[in-house]
Amino acid sequence: MADPSSYRPKPGQIPDSPGVYKFRDEHRRVIYVGKAKSLRQRLANYFQDLSGLHPRTRTMVTTAASVEWTVVSTEVEALQLEYSWIKEFDPRFNVKYRDDKSYPYLAVTLNEEFPRVQVMRGAKKKGVRYFGPYGHAWAIRETVDLMLRVFPVRTCSAGVFKNAARSGRPCLLGYIGKCSAPCVGRVTPEEHRELADDFCDFMAGRTGTYIRRLEKDMTAAAEEMEYERAARLRDDVEALRRAMEKSAVVLADATDADLIAVAEDELEAAVQIFHVRGGRVRGQRGWVTDKVENVDTSGLVEHALQQLYGEETGDSVPKEVLVPALPEDPEAVSQWLAGRRGSQVSLRIPQRGDKKDLMATVQRNAQQALGLHKTKRASDLTTRSRALEEIAEALGLDTAPLRIECFDISHLQGDDVVASMVVFEDGLARKGEYRRFQIKGFEGQDDVRSMHEVISRRFRRYLHEKERTGEWEEGPAATGPVPAASAVDGPAPTGPVPAAPDQDAGAEPREDDGRPKRFAYPPQLLVVDGGQPQVAAAKRALDELGIDDIAVCGLAKRLEEVWLPDDDDPVVLPRSSEGLYLLQRVRDEAHRFAITYQRAKRAKRIRASPLDAVAGLGETRKQALIKHFGSVKKLRQATIDEICEVPGIGRRTAESVAVALAAAAPATPAVNTATGEIIEEDDGGSTT
Repeated sequence: MADPSSYRPKPGQIPDSPGVYKFRDEHRRVIYVGKAKSLRQRLANYFQDLSGLHPRTRTMVTTAASVEWTVVSTEVEALQLEYSWIKEFDPRFNVKYRDDKSYPYLAVTLNEEFPRVQVMRGAKKKGVRYFGPYGHAWAIRETVDLMLRVFPVRTCSAGVFKNAARSGRPCLLGYIGKCSAPCVGRVTPEEHRELADDFCDFMAGRTGTYIRRLEKDMTAAAEEMEYERAARLRDDVEALRRAMEKSAVVLADATDADLIAVAEDELEAAVQIFHVRGGRVRGQRGWVTDKVENVDTSGLVEHALQQLYGEETGDSVPKEVLVPALPEDPEAVSQWLAGRRGSQVSLRIPQRGDKKDLMATVQRNAQQALGLHKTKRASDLTTRSRALEEIAEALGLDTAPLRIECFDISHLQGDDVVASMVVFEDGLARKGEYRRFQIKGFEGQDDVRSMHEVISRRFRRYLHEKERTGEWEEGPAATGPVPAASAVDGPAPTGPVPAAPDQDAGAEPREDDGRPKRFAYPPQLLVVDGGQPQVAAAKRALDELGIDDIAVCGLAKRLEEVWLPDDDDPVVLPRSSEGLYLLQRVRDEAHRFAITYQRAKRAKRIRASPLDAVAGLGETRKQALIKHFGSVKKLRQATIDEICEVPGIGRRTAESVAVALAAAAPATPAVNTATGEIIEEDDGGSTT
């Protein structure tokens, strides 16, 4: 625990101007980001007597080891910079809202030649128009099914679209009139895009004008005695009205607004948002967060606005935002929202009428969400705490292992040997910190040796980080063998992917920027998938590096026994033990992650083609060669002049292709030992 006076800036050193400040801990990680109209006045509040600080603020300033700031010109710039830094550094003491579920959106892919209507989840993509979010995906599909009668926009996947175009026959929706069938040329790209634009306009709330136009066309068709067309238009109007009825009118003046309500207690807060477009509720979402900083309702609202609109532009930011309490600087927030939208945005508290009544409804939803979350979390937190306590008691640990790392080895008969590292903190998976390894120290199948290599590489990186930050002045990391930079593949696909491979332990260290570092934080418990041999290998790797403050155990699959180093008998936890259940979850997650990586590597190797070795030959020209000759076997038999006939293939490239195929030619044909058949090469160059 640090003394705030040890890093307090000197008097007069802090400027009296708007800015954003960062608190860092002893590892140079950013733990808190804040903004202020006056940096001098705001930061002075953190360096008063500790007894006068809020408990959360006191914890933050005693965890921090330094503070720094950046001066900006206006409060709006400070708001934008604060949001950017919170997103970049993920500080542990900042309020960060996270969706309690992945809400589905109705999306229209306007970035494609033939826009597609579909259900989408996850991060928003550029060039895609989103509507929602919705509570359930089936609600989107019901709405789309009604609207496709009037707006027959494409809904099929790229593969179905290409197959229909190739065969010249549309899918079922094209035959029954719920798709305009652009795949077979029934409409031009321009006509199909116009349909997609009309669909988006209707979903955006501009419904009255379109329905009146359809009714006018229906009347005109009836007067001209085109009764079939009039009946079809009548059914179209009825379908659109049914789609509109699925979202009741809540604001009679066809308002576009977002209503935000907050329910909170001393420890947690829940936020509910209703998206109203054209006077109708078009979407709803909710967030729950821990109040890790001393923040009131206005601060929670400001954080919610940052999260909600930080990545949005244009019409995604409504003309009106209704909140239960105004932020500390409402004018700056309004200007920031206006900048995101491109026009004026009204930020206010509803005082009377329908908007106040609707805000009360949103508030009730927030209260219910907080109650449900607390009920669920109380059960989960109690279970996780009991599991960690049982593990600590069974293994003889001084404290509960809040961070657990588990390692597993995976291979197929000695080929494509890989390893995985998964991380659990407070009993929950931290997928952003998962890591994958390729075993390159030796060839063949040896799980024990592989485990020793992986543990050595992982903790050698940890010691390197300690040495670089000054925590480890002298030690084995300075003299021990250095792992190859390419040996570690990097983080898992589910976490943040680095721009470059892991650095070599002997390379120049990265500049301290406050971001979470890879391999920088040690676990309290290291778990390996296996029995005595694997546990002994892990312990030996730690001993060689001089690390003696990390507990090691192994979980054997056969009898679910827990093995400790230097013990001849395993620790047997009761089958009903929450501690055993947590260890099984950790072990199974490591196994899943390892085998997924191993299968991906094996599939990539199987799909490899001799053409991959040709420098400068991209995927497009590879496909052109295969398509022209039919297979790699026929391409290998072709002359250089014949290869040059393929569009885009010059003579130099043709010579490189011929040389590569000749070098990769099998000495003898492969034979299926079960049937005696010769295995022919397929079109992709691999064997079948």
